[in-house]
Amino acid sequence: MSRTRRRATILGAAAASVVAGVALLPNWSAGAAVVDDPTVDAQTKATFQRLADAVFTDRTDALVEGNQGGRGKQLTDGFSGDVKVSSGTARTEDAALSTLGRRKDTLAKAGEKYSKATTTVTLNATRVTGRTAKAAVTETTTLTYAQARGGAPKSTGFQAQHELTFKADERGTWQLTDVEDTDQGGLAVNTLSKPVSVKATTADDTMPNAPRAATTRNPVAVPKAGTAYDYKAMATYAEKYWNVYNTAYPNYNGHADGGDCTNFVSQSLKAGGWKHVPGYVYDYTKWFGNADIQSDSFVGVNEWSWFAQNSKRTTSLANVFQLEVGDVLQMDFDKDGSKDHTMIVTYKSGGVPYVTYHSNNTYRRSVASLVASYPNAAFYAYRT
Repeated sequence: MSRTRRRATILGAAAASVVAGVALLPNWSAGAAVVDDPTVDAQTKATFQRLADAVFTDRTDALVEGNQGGRGKQLTDGFSGDVKVSSGTARTEDAALSTLGRRKDTLAKAGEKYSKATTTVTLNATRVTGRTAKAAVTETTTLTYAQARGGAPKSTGFQAQHELTFKADERGTWQLTDVEDTDQGGLAVNTLSKPVSVKATTADDTMPNAPRAATTRNPVAVPKAGTAYDYKAMATYAEKYWNVYNTAYPNYNGHADGGDCTNFVSQSLKAGGWKHVPGYVYDYTKWFGNADIQSDSFVGVNEWSWFAQNSKRTTSLANVFQLEVGDVLQMDFDKDGSKDHTMIVTYKSGGVPYVTYHSNNTYRRSVASLVASYPNAAFYAYRT
């Protein structure tokens, strides 16, 4: 996502995931103690994890065609006893599933259908304060595309960070009272939170402004004319690191007022042959990044756009469906003129580009899905 010129210290990774084996940082404030209250034992933690798994599996199931898994009722309905869903949260989740059911219908009209899905949730850490427990979890979901033909991708996937709040009632029963998405992305297909919009931090009106791209299907194709870069290497890099972080670079996900999306795309472009242009970090005509220092154009969504255009390393495409492997797609969620998110195309089939990105970490999501899910956003397509 977008980043301002303020620099954030990148904290160390949190405890390793107990299921997927992914090291992730809990979303509470830096320096806060993550402790195990004596009343929340290993069995209670395990039940927190299972209930979280049920919540997000139910949400994912709402996007799948047919009766997913042959289940006749929601998985969360099966919890009672020492850990259960509060009545208020149950109503909230019912409304969420209705919203996701409508999203499924919208996606189907755009040609996006899922035949099955798998969701697993890992419990990363638990923090207990009095009669309140907060559980930081990671959701990992894979959705299988229905009726994938020819060379079309078979699946898409994403990871999302959440925090669940449990409150103990007078009988000592832990009730789930709140579910919060803690990623800065808000771009998982089953999320209910709105994506984060960040303002560009410049008063300079001389910055190059990319034209918006149309989102209509089946435009005139615009094949790549040259081989200046290794586009396959760009895609390979992005798909290798979509759900992990290359330790040769900082990880900006969850830090300061931005995320890791542009940093991740810049790494992918570098893997395919983009060369450093060293200089002052705040100069958008410069572009460089390594473990120790990154230019604003390497990690900032608007700054990257300014550099890409000024350097002539990119040209603008008139339509998002003209994107090819190695090209870059950006979004402005609220059409305020400041771009908010950067993605790279790692696959294309049947005239549909598929993008891979960080924040939420996502693998091969179709551009058709993004256009259908965010009809009020502005899109910008860059030929690299």
